[in-house]
Parts: sequence; structure tokens; C-alpha cells
Amino acid sequence: MGKIVRTISRDGMVMCCAVDSTDAIARMEQIHKTSAVVTAAEGRLLTAASIMGTMLKSTKDSVTLRMEGKGPAGMLIAVSDGTGNVKGYVGNPVVEIPLNSKGKLDVAGAVGDDGFLYVIKDMGMKEPYVGQVPIVSGEIAEDITNYYATSEQIPTVCGLGVLVNPDLSVAAAGGYLLQLLPGADEETISHVEGNIKKLPPVSTMIRQGMTPEQIAFAAMDGFEPNIIDEYQMGYVCDCSRARVERALISLGTKELEEIEQEDKTIEVGCQFCDKKYEFTPNDIRNLIKVIRSKKA
Repeated sequence: MGKIVRTISRDGMVMCCAVDSTDAIARMEQIHKTSAVVTAAEGRLLTAASIMGTMLKSTKDSVTLRMEGKGPAGMLIAVSDGTGNVKGYVGNPVVEIPLNSKGKLDVAGAVGDDGFLYVIKDMGMKEPYVGQVPIVSGEIAEDITNYYATSEQIPTVCGLGVLVNPDLSVAAAGGYLLQLLPGADEETISHVEGNIKKLPPVSTMIRQGMTPEQIAFAAMDGFEPNIIDEYQMGYVCDCSRARVERALISLGTKELEEIEQEDKTIEVGCQFCDKKYEFTPNDIRNLIKVIRSKKA
């Protein structure tokens, strides 16, 4: 399991959340069999979602990040609950493109930058909150930073990293998100900027054995940070047969009758964890009865 911590400065002017998401991203790669650059892209988005999930008001809330940049990876989805557990999927799991100009995995090239980042927060209200900002780079951390600056007007610095081994397994993954809270002055801003400049890349810090606490404290050096809370996090899918049944019922009587007439057992797979659920013709007939009983 990974770990995520939230910290705040002694004067309440700076907040930082950091996570070691290596195990979660490794599990994602195993399920979706992603190529190296897609592992890096989806891994960064899942890591960002985990951080943002713990910043929601309740552990029962959830946040969904959706990136549609028109790159070869297609649409990327990452979902987190209020304790940082994540799940996700990507339109095209296997993308093979050259390294970028710095000799690194070209995440921006895989994601694309002609589209939008959507942030959907389900906080138990009638309708979820939906924020939308243009993708500025496709590097994901920059796009998360831009989302907070544009949609929530919160000065934010985000760092995300995923290191992929030659055999496509995940060597290290993690991230941090630092925000200035109301009342932060120019001296505080300058100090934060100095701290961030001194930080090594996130994947390097994780690979070297730094814990989320150590990463957060390094980002907040000089601010006397205290830990607010911490969670164990991982790649967790909450799918169930009952949920799949509700999804099938939502198709309506006509479509279910067409499925029933084929008189074959169908298999429905979860897009997040690839678990399979089988439904016999009799199962489909029972779902049709449920719909009709509700209309009666």
C-alpha cells in the first residue's frame, strides 16, 4: 500500500500534501497492461487524483479527473475517494512514441494539448461540481497547477513523477501539491519558490527512499510544518455485480430484450479493474422484470 500525508505550516499560511503512489500505479500497469509512456501519463493523473481526493471535505466524497487532449493515448480517467484510493483507465493503453527532447518519456506527446482537463467533484449534493480548463501542456502537473489557479484561484505548485523500468514495471511514483492559503505574503511566496527549486524530481525522491512526510517537510522547509492527517492508499475498485446490474437496467427494456433474444450468456467487464461478470439469458429476463415492476 502507498501512503499519503497532508501537512500545514505553523502559521497556517502553507499547506502541502505528498504521496508515495508506487504500489497503486504498479497495480494499474498490471491491470491495464500499459506501455511505458501511458503508465507515466495515467500514473501521474492517478497520483494527482489521490492528492485531490484527500482534500475533499468528507471521506465519502470523490473526485474524477478526465483529460481529453486528443493525443494518441486518448481519454485518461482517474477517480479517487476521500482517503486517496484510486482507480482509472485510459482510452489507448499502448502508445509507442519517441522520447522527448530531454530524452524522457513524452507524456505530453501521448496526452496531447488540444483539449480540456475536467475536474468532477461528487460531494453528496444533487449535482456534482464540474470544473473545466484548457490543457496547457499535457504534462499533467502543469495542468493541475493551472486548474487551481484558473478555477479555484488558489496559488498552487504541483509535482508528479512516475519512473518506469525497462521491463515496464513501475520503479517509483508519487507527487506533492503545495498551496498558499489566504494571508500568505510575498516573503512566504519567495520562500516557497526557493524550496521548490531545491527539490529533486518526485520520482527521484521516491526512488531514493524519501517518505511522503519527508517530501512534504522538504517542500515546507522553514515553515515548521505539522501533519494534519495521513492515509494508506492504493488502487482500489469498488465494482460489484449489483452495480453492473444497475448499469444494465439503465439500458432500458428494449435493449435488454434484444440481448435476451440472442439467447446467449453475456460477459460484462469493469473498465477500471477488468473483472468479468456473466449474465445468462435468465438473468437478463429478471432484469427486464425489475424494470417492468417499477413501471407498474
